[in-house]
Amino acid sequence: MSEAQAIAEICAYPWRFAADPFRIAGGLYYVGNRNVSSYLIDTGGGLILLDTTFPQTVYLLLESIRRLGFDPGDIRYILISHGHYDHMGGAKAIAEVTGARTVMGRADAEMLNTRPELSWAPEYGVELYEAFEPDITPEDRQIIALGQTEITCLHTPGHTPGCLSYLFEVTESGRRYRVGTFGGPGFNTLSDEYLRKRRLPFSLRTDYLNSVARLKREHVDIFIGVHPGQSNNWGKLAAMSKERNPFINSGDWPAFLTMLEDDARARFGPSDGR
Repeated sequence: MSEAQAIAEICAYPWRFAADPFRIAGGLYYVGNRNVSSYLIDTGGGLILLDTTFPQTVYLLLESIRRLGFDPGDIRYILISHGHYDHMGGAKAIAEVTGARTVMGRADAEMLNTRPELSWAPEYGVELYEAFEPDITPEDRQIIALGQTEITCLHTPGHTPGCLSYLFEVTESGRRYRVGTFGGPGFNTLSDEYLRKRRLPFSLRTDYLNSVARLKREHVDIFIGVHPGQSNNWGKLAAMSKERNPFINSGDWPAFLTMLEDDARARFGPSDGR
């Protein structure tokens, strides 16, 4: 299935993309669908949701949370990786239902309110998307703390100007592991065609490379992708056993980032590509 076909199908037939929820490690769970990721963190003092998928798939996400034995009403924070329809589209609805506080990069919040066409809603056949004001637009390296969990928010612009990446720890079998997600690995907003059509600066390419270089300096034991294929979630789930948890692999993070860096330089060159 091509990207264009998947884009058209998921909004029209969201149930076709349903996925069973599962535990990754410690209090970290996958509750997204087969197209886009969403992760639930049980902090011991409430729940944190990382990304909310599409508005059309919110019911699948909430059902996944319930199937794991959790109450969506216990969600205290909604952390958004970046301001695109497939990642933050359900945020307003879930926040209103649960009373959770929303966290989004300031530049992406401004983008959604001043240039809503950059939400990628039009690419999914949605002409109008109702933006919202996040409760928190964190400073770089600001901590979101709840229960036993502290999440570090990193500014990693490029894919979008306000993209955020997140780092936190979980405990599995008595050991602490660092979890990391890159909020915006995609190149679809950095092509010549897209940047010119949307009148965006080519310097976003330099921002992207700088963000990748910054993240490569961070140690991560468990890499979780904003799309499940990025971190091979289904392959790792199939390989999971009592003796081995393939999600715990400190080599996945640098390998993924190096692949992105090499691909970006091959596509755009070492500078902004103009």
